[in-house]
Amino acid sequence: MEFILGEHTRTLDDRYRITVPSELSGKLATEGAELILAKERPGCLSLWNAESWQSKLEAEVKLIEGKLQAGKLENRLPHVQLLGRLLSTRHRKVALAGRGRLLVPEGFREFLRVEPGGNVLVVGAAICVEIWNPSYWLKYLDGRMPRFRRLMDRLS
Repeated sequence: MEFILGEHTRTLDDRYRITVPSELSGKLATEGAELILAKERPGCLSLWNAESWQSKLEAEVKLIEGKLQAGKLENRLPHVQLLGRLLSTRHRKVALAGRGRLLVPEGFREFLRVEPGGNVLVVGAAICVEIWNPSYWLKYLDGRMPRFRRLMDRLS
């Protein structure tokens, strides 16, 4: 699997669309293929290959359902309920329209916290594409960039 890397500034148009650069989106799926848009963290959405996302999610849910049926989560039902709520709102199937345009759906717009006409950063995150509110991106980098070398060394 080839890493998805790069950082691009884009503008959220008045219809809540952004253009995802083809050098990023092309590594997720072929043109017109289904993708998954997920609420990643406040001020950040992520875009994933639908097939790999769905297979991983189904495997994880099946494992949790098995534990629930076996009674292994009896004392953790509030956590299961919380997981269900988050899964219900966390992701949605999307497709890129012509010229790589992504329509940011309602519910995701508020999570991204960018108004029409505002800028977003489209960032390759190795295994997915992320869409960031610029101020949240800078805060995220401030906390992570000083540990870059240690992370690179640990993973390589």
